[in-house]
Amino acid sequence: MSCGGVSMSWPDVLTICGLFAVQCIFGLYMMFLNGLLAAGVPSLFIIVVACAASSVVVLPFAVVIERKKWPKVWSPMLVLQLVIISLGGVSIYQVFMMLGVERTSPAIASAMPNLGPAFIFVIAACLRFERFNWKCQYTRAKILGTLVCLSGAMCVSFLKNPTPSVSPKSVPDELELSNGKSRKDWILGCFYLLTGVTIFACNTVMQAAALKRFPAPLSICSITAMMGSIFSAIIQVLMEGKLTAGTSDNITRIIGEIVLVGGVVIGLCTTFQVSSIGRKGPVLVSMFSPFQTVFSSFISLIVFGQWIGLGCCVGIVLMFVGLYVVLWAKNREDKMFTELTVPSETECDIEAPLLQ
Repeated sequence: MSCGGVSMSWPDVLTICGLFAVQCIFGLYMMFLNGLLAAGVPSLFIIVVACAASSVVVLPFAVVIERKKWPKVWSPMLVLQLVIISLGGVSIYQVFMMLGVERTSPAIASAMPNLGPAFIFVIAACLRFERFNWKCQYTRAKILGTLVCLSGAMCVSFLKNPTPSVSPKSVPDELELSNGKSRKDWILGCFYLLTGVTIFACNTVMQAAALKRFPAPLSICSITAMMGSIFSAIIQVLMEGKLTAGTSDNITRIIGEIVLVGGVVIGLCTTFQVSSIGRKGPVLVSMFSPFQTVFSSFISLIVFGQWIGLGCCVGIVLMFVGLYVVLWAKNREDKMFTELTVPSETECDIEAPLLQ
């Protein structure tokens, strides 16, 4: 199948459509989470229940489909990778994001995760999970496309919400922002968010590494989700003294909703994402994450009547242009690498990934 000069097979088309759909579902899930958080349910408790439910839902499929792919001997490196994925990507990442949101603003909190593709590109290139050769036109195109997509994501994130204004104060360190937070809190919150995004980027590349040793995405998702649930429960007990839902009103209904939405739906979406990382690499999959912000903007327009301004529309266009450039470059790069063509003036030599 060819679309605008980008030749793709039907499995590739289905993967791309699926990644778009996953980001739309994640956008709806964020609205669901906002409702639970507004009702006083702690975020760590949501993670504990959702991850446990997700693990239970995915496990039967993993046993039936991937049982033959399970290693006979679990190497210490594989076990360590699974522990890091579950502890870092599920628990610690959520804790840092939660601390960051409390000290900054929704605009900053929604913008920071959009830096993920750039971080993932750098980490994946250093570890040879992403082919990188500065002399190659396709490598330069991937870098350009990533930067264009990030620029658009930042436009959408910052222009869809009013930026906090600063009220003058005599003491700079205690400068108050319009939302009542001091400059120290703001800087600390940005540091928390940036740390969380860095952990998320490392975790995504770590998933690609784990899939090299253990090519069973369903099994990896089930194992890391259950371990993440346990780690999150421990963290909540350490931080709050007990594992609690934060409210006694309609606790059965709340847990049921978390299990259904956070466990079943998001669990299946996460599994699809991990399997896509194994097929297409961490960089391409991460390029779709900013589109969750786009979908949220359209939902805000439809449901709450929040108008999408010109700057936000420009950002959306930039995101699609950047994604198209990356898709084109990776498609041409994969085709060249597969066919092992002789380098010419327009083609370039690409090194194979270090970890096969």
